Amino acid sequence: MSQRFLREKQFSGAGGLVLDDAMLVHIAAQACLPILELGLSAYRDWVGVIVYPAEFVIPRQIVDENGIVHEYDDTVSGEAWEGGPVLLSWQDSQMEDERYNVIIHEFAHKLDMLNGEVDGIPALHSGLRETDWEATLMACYADCCARLDRGETLPLDPYAGEDPGEFFAVSSETFFADSASLAALYPDWHALLCRYYRQNPARWLTPA
Repeated sequence: MSQRFLREKQFSGAGGLVLDDAMLVHIAAQACLPILELGLSAYRDWVGVIVYPAEFVIPRQIVDENGIVHEYDDTVSGEAWEGGPVLLSWQDSQMEDERYNVIIHEFAHKLDMLNGEVDGIPALHSGLRETDWEATLMACYADCCARLDRGETLPLDPYAGEDPGEFFAVSSETFFADSASLAALYPDWHALLCRYYRQNPARWLTPA
């Protein structure tokens, strides 16, 4: 699947970064992990993967309630653009652990974008009901925010509390890297992710 992914996607190095085969395989293998049972069609309608040496800056604009436009520079380690490329920091892509994997995070956003805005509700296949998904997502997201506000340490990157879309992407990171901890924290949410990804990493991450 990684070979097919590399044939179908167009990789570009930015900021003077020269990509080699080992770097491409590192990214492709992790990008394909979430879609092992979903198929490459889950990454359809876009082709670009842009890799920066380290964190990079994206200019932003926001409009406040008074209609005033504010401009600022946002330093990020990755970003997925709807209909466009995935942007990654190569330095950050090598820093994966139980709570952090920028590659899985950004490609989870791509799955979320298949049916529109990034809201934590990807295009659900047969057997999964959007009402059940949304109810479980929002309950777990609210609990996560409350726990983070109390200063609790969770098996999730704190960025999960940003919004429901980020909660889905961050919990997808933990789902594949420390699945048993996510199952212990939010068993219903973990069960839904198992059904969505058609995988249960808690089984193959547990020592025999």
